[in-house]
Amino acid sequence: MDKSKGMVESEISRALTHWEKEYLGRGSLTVKSDILRDMIIVTLRGILTPAEYALCKDREGILSIKNTRTSLVESGIEDLKKIIHEITGLEIVNFHTDLSTRTGERIMVFRLSDDLSDKFA
Repeated sequence: MDKSKGMVESEISRALTHWEKEYLGRGSLTVKSDILRDMIIVTLRGILTPAEYALCKDREGILSIKNTRTSLVESGIEDLKKIIHEITGLEIVNFHTDLSTRTGERIMVFRLSDDLSDKFA
């Protein structure tokens, strides 16, 4: 790969921010991507709206927001797979995500078909 690890991580962050705005209608405040062996770990901060924070005051609201937000992200998984493949040249083997309704932070973990960190050695 002719790009540095930092350049690829930055490209992934920019692409996911663009995807959020296009697909979900708004983006997070900050995005940080890290490549670790065969994983890309993405931290998105500031994703909840003020209305969603208001709903998260009880268990029912928390579960509702988590379920809705997770369903929205997972409904766009094919787009996410395409984005990661175009940037890295690797296939996504598995995808995991979770959202903290307390901090408004989402973590995405993309498991890749090969060790991406080896490409930068």
